[in-house]
Amino acid sequence: MPADGRFVAGARLALTTFTTLPVRAGRIDRAVAGTAMALAPAVGALLGALLAGVLLLLATVAPPLVAAGVTVGAAALLTRGLHLDGLADTVDALGSYRRGPAALEIMKKPDVGPFGVVALVVVLLLQTATLAELAGRSWPACLAAVVAATAAGRLGVTLACRRGVPAARPDGLGALVAGTVGPPALALGVVAVALVAVAAVPDRPWQGPLAVGVALAVAVALLAHVVRRLGGITGDVLGATVEVVTTLVYLGLVLSG
Repeated sequence: MPADGRFVAGARLALTTFTTLPVRAGRIDRAVAGTAMALAPAVGALLGALLAGVLLLLATVAPPLVAAGVTVGAAALLTRGLHLDGLADTVDALGSYRRGPAALEIMKKPDVGPFGVVALVVVLLLQTATLAELAGRSWPACLAAVVAATAAGRLGVTLACRRGVPAARPDGLGALVAGTVGPPALALGVVAVALVAVAAVPDRPWQGPLAVGVALAVAVALLAHVVRRLGGITGDVLGATVEVVTTLVYLGLVLSG
């Protein structure tokens, strides 16, 4: 497939994977999947801009906590709740202290266990609380913060799909995207998200990039642990990475705010 055709197909796949936008996916193979995972932060930035608009608009007519809660709900709706589902399944598998196929079987169960429930509650509470604080900032800072955090969460997926990280199963989303992202695409994504994060805390321009860096470092450690326990990544692991990184960046942006 020509490079321009692969880029268009990858952009379509990224949009259908990370949002509910009614975009029809085209050809899907590992090359296209790699392009989609490299473009994940850009899709996150688009989603973040939409969510920032929801937050800022609602904050003009409702208390910040209400605006933040609705924004978190909108984020779940715009992503089909897939990332939250992945978070719950991944935490349940890791919390079982089982390894390999036994842990993967837990992830495939439709129910949510106690570890998963706690993880969902903590993440949703933290995201709501931090968004409520961000709603009180100037609109440029709020916009930059939400865009940076949402893009960083998808950058976590780019990180998880870098070369050298295996898939846990021979089929599924993890097998399609594992190891498809090269160093240049990952480096470009890190620089782009860090630059956006600079504007999130105008009086401390270092804080945004630092928050992104710390969140990605945690993601690296989490992914290494997942590979040891499960044998590689799965679609659920990618979803969990999105929520963990997004939440940590939000937290980093409001500390000492």
